[in-house]
Amino acid sequence: MRLLVVGGTGFLGREVVRRALEAGHRVAATFHSAATRATDVDWLALDIRDRDAVTAAVARSGADVIVNAAYRQADWVTTADGATNVALAAASAKARLVHVSSDVVFSGTQRSSYDERCVPDPITPYGAAKAAAETAVKGITPDAVIARTSLILGGGQSPQERFVHGLAAGTASGVLFTDDVRCPVHVGDLAAALLELAGSPHAGVHHVAGPDAVSRHQLGVLIARRDGLDAAALPTGSRAVTGPPAPLDVRLDCALTQQRLTTRLRGAREFLADTARPSTRSAHC
Repeated sequence: MRLLVVGGTGFLGREVVRRALEAGHRVAATFHSAATRATDVDWLALDIRDRDAVTAAVARSGADVIVNAAYRQADWVTTADGATNVALAAASAKARLVHVSSDVVFSGTQRSSYDERCVPDPITPYGAAKAAAETAVKGITPDAVIARTSLILGGGQSPQERFVHGLAAGTASGVLFTDDVRCPVHVGDLAAALLELAGSPHAGVHHVAGPDAVSRHQLGVLIARRDGLDAAALPTGSRAVTGPPAPLDVRLDCALTQQRLTTRLRGAREFLADTARPSTRSAHC
């Protein structure tokens, strides 16, 4: 497989690159400001807001599969228009596209869980940008995979894990919400699932998250226990009371996708168990 990872320097992108190389694939990856030191990768500087540049990068990569893991929460153009540019380039190159989306396309107010048939109803600008990106991908590349996921953790290097360490050390300000519920996924499981879907005949929306629904505070406690931190020192709060506004309870139903995968999507209580504590602060587990 000739793979192009768009957003290859991000937390998820790096893991997709690593696993693809281990599997023997030919890998190219894009970066916005600085490439990593990963060897055997054709690094391409790219601003996905530039449609012509995206088309040129896809052509140069010679990829037959593209995984788009690029986003920027505060930037509609990157998240929505950028995804459109990648889809157009994939269609032009006749490359298979795996587009990474998010559970923030849902409001968290309509039902107890969301499966792949549920219609997006975002309540934040970032959720709206992600939903718009999904619509563009479906219209331009109907044979693409749209992989919705949740909070991504692993190896101590995710934003959530670093935030918990900062709160425990007193170097970060903020709280862990008790009413903000998600289905966290391990970055290694997610990367493996994306590559498996890339090589499959499946298309359309797939939910790729863990089976455990936990609040951000519950997740923080699990991280603290794994890493030997004082969980009692983690401050709590209510997103509904203090904000900022965001979906409160989004539980992705991944049963259909899990039936199609040989990759097992572990829950946070399993991959953050004490016995899973990383021996080093690597970005990969």
